[in-house]
Amino acid sequence: MNAINWFEIPVQDIDRAQRFYERLLGTTLRRETMGPQTLAVFPYEGDSAAGGCLISGPTVARASADGTLVYLAVTPNLDSALARLEAAGGRLATPKVTLPGDMGVFAHIVDSEGNRVGLHAMA
Repeated sequence: MNAINWFEIPVQDIDRAQRFYERLLGTTLRRETMGPQTLAVFPYEGDSAAGGCLISGPTVARASADGTLVYLAVTPNLDSALARLEAAGGRLATPKVTLPGDMGVFAHIVDSEGNRVGLHAMA
C-alpha cells in the first residue's frame, strides 16, 4: 500500500499548466472532464501506483505556494528537468539538494500557476 494514492494540483489555466508540466517533465498528460472540472492526468501505471492530476474548475481552490507539498518524479535526472524550468514558465524556489545515502536529490519549483511543487530524482 502507498501512503498517497491520488493528488490534485489546482490550476486556473489548465492549458497553460498542462503545457508547463508536459514541457518540464518531458511527458504527455491525459485530458479528462469530470462534471464542471477539467483534469490533466499525469501518467501512472497499475492499480497500486499513486496517480494525480492538474485540476481546474469553478470549485477548485486557488494555486498556493503554501500548504501541502507534492513531489513529482523526474527522469532521467533532476538537472535535465531544472534546465527546462524557466523556458517552461516556472521558477526555482529551492535549489537542488542532495539527500543522504541513496535517497537521491530534490528541488522545489514554483509552477506556471503559482504552486510550489517538489521535484525528486535518484540522480
